[in-house]
Amino acid sequence: MDVVAQNPEKQIRAAGSRVTRQRVAVLHAVKTTPHINAATVLAIVSTVLPGVSHQAVYDCLAHLTEAGLLRRLTMDGGPAIYEARTHDNHHHCVCRACGLVVDIDCAVGAAPCLDPAEAAGFVIDEAEVIYRGLCRSCSVARSTAHPTSDAKPLGEDRNG
Repeated sequence: MDVVAQNPEKQIRAAGSRVTRQRVAVLHAVKTTPHINAATVLAIVSTVLPGVSHQAVYDCLAHLTEAGLLRRLTMDGGPAIYEARTHDNHHHCVCRACGLVVDIDCAVGAAPCLDPAEAAGFVIDEAEVIYRGLCRSCSVARSTAHPTSDAKPLGEDRNG
């Protein structure tokens, strides 16, 4: 990994933005805690910059996203989450039970999902695929709590 990618100040400067303590702290928080919501960013940044305002954190998140240093994701109407993995076309697995979000690389090639069967005239530059299921911990917990041999996958009607 190059030095710029490891250093939030250098990343911000390389993106053509002004380096501020708030931007550095917000970028560092997201880089060290991927898939983080704004409230958690605020809590982390507040430990390094006591008294930082909600608005300052939201402004930094918006600016860093616009500068291409962060990616903003919304899933199922929940609060937006942010990640610093921005320059590839990866996807996400989301646990239906605990909400854990994990990065998943494209299945084949550089970005096969950017070539849809029909694009309706759009020039596609990004695709978001979200896989849903149970993470390993929740799956183990569920099988331990309900050890039946006739278990059906989530979403199927057990009465019908």
